[in-house]
Amino acid sequence: MAATALREQLNGLVNSMFAEGLLDQQFQQLQMLQDGSTPGFVAEVVTLFCEDSERILTELTKLMDQALVDYSKVDAYVHQLKGSSSSVGAQNVKLACIQFRQFCEENNKEGCVRALNVVKHEYYRLRSKFETMLQLESRIQAYENKQQN
Repeated sequence: MAATALREQLNGLVNSMFAEGLLDQQFQQLQMLQDGSTPGFVAEVVTLFCEDSERILTELTKLMDQALVDYSKVDAYVHQLKGSSSSVGAQNVKLACIQFRQFCEENNKEGCVRALNVVKHEYYRLRSKFETMLQLESRIQAYENKQQN
């Protein structure tokens, strides 16, 4: 498949992510930071975001499984995830984290468990689209490298 067709597919995917509310304008800011000297910048940031999010979600799941929940620890992790989400433009994850933090402030375990499930759902939805995006970018890069040789 030609690089042009792959780029169109990639642009369509990213546009659909904006339309679904998965991404906000912060992601556009990230894209603008990528140029010829840093072709893998967005992919690197997205990969780091996903790795960090996986770690945080694992910790949050462990904390919420405790009989006595340490809401200050939960809140600290949710705050960290909210910040990471904001920095990559993961709008739905960020919004879900805001709701989660409200339940933490209320020491509401049931609300926190529900909120954690919403955060996970939004994150996994986004991660799936990010994985497709990274595969397309990788294929475009491989095609362009092949053309140069």
